[in-house]
Amino acid sequence: MSNGPHAKLAELGLELPEVVPPVASYVPAVQSGQHVYVSGQLPIAEGKLLATGKVGAGISAEQAKDLAQRCALNALAAVDSLVGLENVVKVVKVTGFVASAPGFTGQPAVINGASDLFGTVFGEAGRHARSAVGVAELPLDAPVEVELIVEVA
Repeated sequence: MSNGPHAKLAELGLELPEVVPPVASYVPAVQSGQHVYVSGQLPIAEGKLLATGKVGAGISAEQAKDLAQRCALNALAAVDSLVGLENVVKVVKVTGFVASAPGFTGQPAVINGASDLFGTVFGEAGRHARSAVGVAELPLDAPVEVELIVEVA
């Protein structure tokens, strides 16, 4: 077995899902030059949103971190379907949005669910710039959303 990103996912017991169909007028990912821009991904599995609500009120930070990992897995599926994960040279930028209850300030720890997955799958190439933003609402009342920019060969 190789050391590639698919092998790393398998070691984690994870499998790339089908690409999540867009919920509005956009595409899951677009390549421009040597970069792939992935639309915001929600924590959807098998066509269903895994949770709804606000982090810090009904959704724990730990649960939200797991949901952020699912968003990241969905983002990787979008990259893989467009250019293949083996062509990723660098994870450049991650933006995470956390639907936050008033007073919740743990957005960085929540988005670590995505960042940690990228680091494990791509090693040094998975280290990235990032924003973790608290918001009032997300589409479909999702607790988290993650978007991704990667450089490809």
